Amino acid sequence: MAEAAPPPETAPRTRRWLWPGGLSARLLVLTSLFVTLAALFVLPAALASFEEQWLLDRIRAAEVVVLATDAAPDGITPQIAGQMLDGAGVQSVAIETEEMRRLVLAAPRDLEVSYTVHLREQNPLSWFAAPFQTLFGPKGRMVRVTAEPRLIRGSQLVDVVVPDDPLRAELISYLWQALFVTVFAAIVVGGAVYLSLNAFLVRPMQRITRSIERFRADPEDPGARVETSGRRDEIGRAEAELDRMQQELLAALNSRARLAALGEAVAKINHDLRNMLTSAQIASDRLAAIGDPKVAQALPRLERALDRAVTLATNVLAYGRTNETAPDLKPVPLKAALEAAAEDAALEKDSVELKIEAPARATLLADPDQLHRILMNLMRNARQAMAGMAREERGRITVSLVREPEASVLRLADNGPGLPERALAHLFQPFAGSARHGGTGLGLAISRELAVAHGGDLTLASSGPEGTVFELRLPAPVDARSRKPKDSD
Repeated sequence: MAEAAPPPETAPRTRRWLWPGGLSARLLVLTSLFVTLAALFVLPAALASFEEQWLLDRIRAAEVVVLATDAAPDGITPQIAGQMLDGAGVQSVAIETEEMRRLVLAAPRDLEVSYTVHLREQNPLSWFAAPFQTLFGPKGRMVRVTAEPRLIRGSQLVDVVVPDDPLRAELISYLWQALFVTVFAAIVVGGAVYLSLNAFLVRPMQRITRSIERFRADPEDPGARVETSGRRDEIGRAEAELDRMQQELLAALNSRARLAALGEAVAKINHDLRNMLTSAQIASDRLAAIGDPKVAQALPRLERALDRAVTLATNVLAYGRTNETAPDLKPVPLKAALEAAAEDAALEKDSVELKIEAPARATLLADPDQLHRILMNLMRNARQAMAGMAREERGRITVSLVREPEASVLRLADNGPGLPERALAHLFQPFAGSARHGGTGLGLAISRELAVAHGGDLTLASSGPEGTVFELRLPAPVDARSRKPKDSD
């Protein structure tokens, strides 16, 4: 007993500890990160603006102190002066005019100024760097601040000395508040953006992805088809294209399954069919010995049909399972080929007229049997299309030949009702392009395959209420390639 094969090894999944794997989680992380980075980028300017405003508040408070001091008729006591300086948050106040600099109030001790801030002449670089100098500098420093006065008339400059420690404490408090607001904004804005993008992008993409996975697992599952939302953006277009692709792929799979079933059926009956055809050939030989003139007149047609049937049953088991034999190209008289195809297509059954607009001696470079199959399929389809016409005009198939430098183009035009819209989209696809109820659509598919094997093609030139025109393109005969296109045989 053979041992069971071990199950195939699956590749180990890579664990991602630092980066989420889902699109939704990545979207949330990236949105929050970008909002936080944007807030942190604005934070230095916010700190610099806060420090500038804090220093200006000290300047304005100092101006009030100056005004109160100048308004006292008998001056102020040192105790009151100290209270006023503490209330203003400064250690000394001085004003400058054009003539002199006057010290209005000062602390009773000497002040050692560590650095100076000129609010009137501060450049952008020093303005950005000032809060960081305050935060990371040593404690106990004094800063001299100068600015233009707003309340004191006749003065050009207000000069105050303030301690650095209260400013540092205010900056740290403001920094924590700003960080809290930043984190809160990142969470709120990130959540809002996440929910919006998740609703408009991520969920539709997840639905499309699930549909693709289910369709890959079981194309026959009706629930595997994507549900189109009718959106007019890129998501809606992706849904529509996926739905169209699934329809076409399902049709192709169904066609392939039918072709496989047809191949199996033909393979089973092929042996019996060949035996039946052999018996028919024997019967035709016996009929030939009778000598009846009517039998002798119909016998050649019967023999040609039997020969082609035997050849077809021998060489082709099923369309799509075995390849057609390579065409044996040789000059074929056009008129004889058309008349034989019209006879086998039973044009006389529905009184369809065959009109040949080509030189009597014109030839085509083709395989005789395969050309016969192509022409017979086209004429039979035209006859069946015109059979149900409710008009007095007689059905007609007009065949014309156009010579090109490297090809011969045979145009077959009928005056039928034209092809229906449902047949035009899949005209040359087996089991999908039939315009007749109960038809398989194999005739045109086989004919086009045979034409392509010749190095040419079979195309639909036009179709409408005035009729249908097919063009069969075949290689030009060797002796015709050196002639001009207008020359005829």
